[in-house]
Amino acid sequence: MLGFLLFLTTPTPPPQQATLTPTATDTSVPALGRAWPVGTRPEVLRGWEPPATVYSPGHRGVDLAAPAGTPVRAVAAGRVSFAGRVAGKGVVAVELTGTDLRTTYEPVTASVEKGDEVAAGEVVGTVEPTGSHCTTTCVHWGLLRRDTYLDPLSLLPPWLLRRGPSRLLPVLGVPLP
Repeated sequence: MLGFLLFLTTPTPPPQQATLTPTATDTSVPALGRAWPVGTRPEVLRGWEPPATVYSPGHRGVDLAAPAGTPVRAVAAGRVSFAGRVAGKGVVAVELTGTDLRTTYEPVTASVEKGDEVAAGEVVGTVEPTGSHCTTTCVHWGLLRRDTYLDPLSLLPPWLLRRGPSRLLPVLGVPLP
């Protein structure tokens, strides 16, 4: 009986926030991305949640952790179709070369202008300190085919989505055999 009472009074550990593992969901999107928009493999704060209909709730992109001032890069080559402010947020949109796809990045202070050609990995702006819908500063990265939102992670090839292989490092102070 005492064990049962102790079980009932044992505090439950607080839930830990799950780390999202980036996975691509749309096989109709060519994996032509050559760089993450921010960093080398940023934390995905909120993943793609496709809406059931055009007007349904969902998350029409991916939120990537990034401190204010972080350079934002084009994931693939293209032409800037928009660089300006929408509803008080800085937005950059890039039409991807040879496709009917367009990527969007916000909130971003643009360093490019409409009509500029950009290469994969080229800086298109920097993360703004405010305007994010995340609880911390982040970049909302979107992907559209005409007016349909798609999973932007689908642009990245598997080698960019996965962590690299484990590597053994030397132990300092231990003599080699």
